[in-house]
Amino acid sequence: MSGLLFGMLALMLFIGVPIAVSLGISLIVVLFAGNLTMLFPSVPQRMFTGIDNFTFMAIPFFILGGNLMARGGMSQRMIHFVEILLRRKSASLANITSGASLLFGSISGSNPATVAAIGGLTIPHMIKKGYPASLAGAIAAASGTIGVILPPSIPMVTYAVVANVSVGTMFMTGIVPGIIFILAIMQVHRFTCVKYEPANKNAPRLTFKEFITAFKDAFLALLMPFMILGGIYGGVFTPTEAAAVSSVYAFLICFFVYKELKPADLFDVFVRSAKSSALILFVISLSAPFGWFMTNQGIPGQIAGAVLSVFSSKIALLLMINILLLVIGLFLETQAVILLLTPILLPIGVSIGMSPIVLGMIIVMNTSIGMTTPPLAVNVFVASSISGAKIEAITKAILPYLFVELGVLLILTYIPQILMFFPKLLGLSLF
Repeated sequence: MSGLLFGMLALMLFIGVPIAVSLGISLIVVLFAGNLTMLFPSVPQRMFTGIDNFTFMAIPFFILGGNLMARGGMSQRMIHFVEILLRRKSASLANITSGASLLFGSISGSNPATVAAIGGLTIPHMIKKGYPASLAGAIAAASGTIGVILPPSIPMVTYAVVANVSVGTMFMTGIVPGIIFILAIMQVHRFTCVKYEPANKNAPRLTFKEFITAFKDAFLALLMPFMILGGIYGGVFTPTEAAAVSSVYAFLICFFVYKELKPADLFDVFVRSAKSSALILFVISLSAPFGWFMTNQGIPGQIAGAVLSVFSSKIALLLMINILLLVIGLFLETQAVILLLTPILLPIGVSIGMSPIVLGMIIVMNTSIGMTTPPLAVNVFVASSISGAKIEAITKAILPYLFVELGVLLILTYIPQILMFFPKLLGLSLF
């Protein structure tokens, strides 16, 4: 039964059927083939209950907040603030892209949104400066991987619901690896970008007055991640309520303070947000009956038992988990990977004493890197549309960043104390 289920899913994906529809068709075929048509009424019920979860409301709110900030001037202020700090350094535009992605990613919770918002502003400047379009696109795409590793993160919300762990603890666990990832990416800039943009010692030195002016201009934008995380851990609101607050805050600041968000912009922002939310929630809704059927048939347990019988070493098992996630991430989008593989990997992780929170971060980091690897390289697609470079050229240019990110991933996998440092510091439970 499991062979037919996954075989049908692979066939659907191979012929180009969207992932959500592939999940539904695969399940229906198996129910027919196994004379299990009596389970058909459970399918729409599971689709509804799969998204009938208060925590999932955070997804459309974080998407809306990110779109409001991108349209309303918050990202431009973040870029300017980072720019005055880094303008005398070599590869300053590349570093500005990464630094601004760090700030915007800590608010938007989405990789493509980070690439679009920051890359849309910095890629044209990099090309004008002399960067090849492919490299400029690669820098934005690689820097955008921080979008879901730093809190808040839409994939973290999805994993927390599926694995039944704390969203807030997942958020706290993402802070240290997020900073490590972006620092590693900025180190690569020193080798890939210095010939296009050497250190500019003629650029004006940063004065205290200029710093204060830029900081005051960006302060309300920079305040948002602290407001979100502080509100969650101060007991003021839940992660879902924090997402709603971030949307309202973004609207108020962009509309009434910055005054760059116009009434005419709102319809497009809402439509974009609704489409993005609908796509994610549709995948979640159809993965719910698919996951329920796997659990009902004991498939995750069978797979976990088979894997544990083959890989007796914890080191080999962790390597296998990463390879599996990276390979699956080549073909499936983030939400699908989390929804399909979490029920399978969770019992494996627990059996070797791994914290579900740490496993969740490993899954999120792998899926984030997967957004830069074709054929389903969403970050690369967005960067290509902005830079005008071919996807193949950006894929080649992004390889140094990809290798470094994989190195960081392995370090964090085998030294999980790095991931657990901040949650333990706050006294949060990791099991």
